[in-house]
Amino acid sequence: MQFIHDYGLFLAKTLTLVLALLFILMVLLANAGKHRGEGKTKGHLVVHKLNDELDDLKDDLRHAILDEEDYKAEEKAEKKKAKADKKNKTEEAPRPRVFVASFDGDTEATPVEELRNLITAVLQVAQPGTDEFMLRLESPGGMVHGYGLAASQLVRLRQHGIKLTICVDKVAASGGYMMACIANHLLAAPFAYIGSIGVLVQLPNVHRLLKDNKVDFEMITAGEYKRTLTTFGENTDADRAKVQEEVNEMHNLFKDFIREHRPTLNLEQVATGEVWSGTQALSRGLIDGLNTSDEWLLNKCNDNDVFELDWEYKRKFTDKLSQLLDISVQRAVSKNLQQWLTRANNEKFYS
Repeated sequence: MQFIHDYGLFLAKTLTLVLALLFILMVLLANAGKHRGEGKTKGHLVVHKLNDELDDLKDDLRHAILDEEDYKAEEKAEKKKAKADKKNKTEEAPRPRVFVASFDGDTEATPVEELRNLITAVLQVAQPGTDEFMLRLESPGGMVHGYGLAASQLVRLRQHGIKLTICVDKVAASGGYMMACIANHLLAAPFAYIGSIGVLVQLPNVHRLLKDNKVDFEMITAGEYKRTLTTFGENTDADRAKVQEEVNEMHNLFKDFIREHRPTLNLEQVATGEVWSGTQALSRGLIDGLNTSDEWLLNKCNDNDVFELDWEYKRKFTDKLSQLLDISVQRAVSKNLQQWLTRANNEKFYS
């Protein structure tokens, strides 16, 4: 009995030490993560030819569903046809190219740096009037300056005569629609969220709480409108009126930008801050058609060389270790929680 007691005490000490070391490691990694942006490593362009990937998918499926004899016969026939096509091929113009990128936006439009690099690369090789750029766009919107810059990157394609198609599978709202409206051809899935042409400013105010607890908040400014609405100070009607004026101005700029790129759109009808499904957005002129990015790309691969572009950064060791630690902790917590729930249910069932 004493042995079991000593052994249990040893395990408890060991577990405590391990948890303490893990905690210290997580703190160090968190501090390192705060400075990741400062020493960000230079990224590189990654290119995949989607035509080849689709051929591989088709070949894998045929190999699975056909018996060996039929599979070899089809493979032989395709090789024979390809050889004949190559022999009879005359001088033809090269096939048009489609360059594909993805933008999965957050409130700060963080992927704008990657988008900028991809567009700069495409503009070095794309042929105006022949090649095309397709963006798979997903974004609920966010900060005006971030999405304004992202939209400006897409304008560069239009300025160079590169056709721009944008496909929205899930959502392109507010700043996301600011980007989407630039497209020569804008598509969305039937149940995607489109619209939210509006501007929002909101913040909490704890002035009364501070006042009730006899806490003073001091703020010194130079310039009449250096600070209007605040979180800690007392907000006045004049402050609210100034912010409302600024919001209205920004909304007008938003509408002017959309009017420039979709001049036939009835902004009085759609610039209300509302969001519509893809089907509703089509009837209101917010988009040009209903389709998913997958179907659009599948069709394009028939007559075009389609290249998917991505911009990747070299991950630091601390990033990899942090991710590995996060995954391990999540798995451990999930496993223990599942075991606890199972035990609790069993006890409830048998009680």
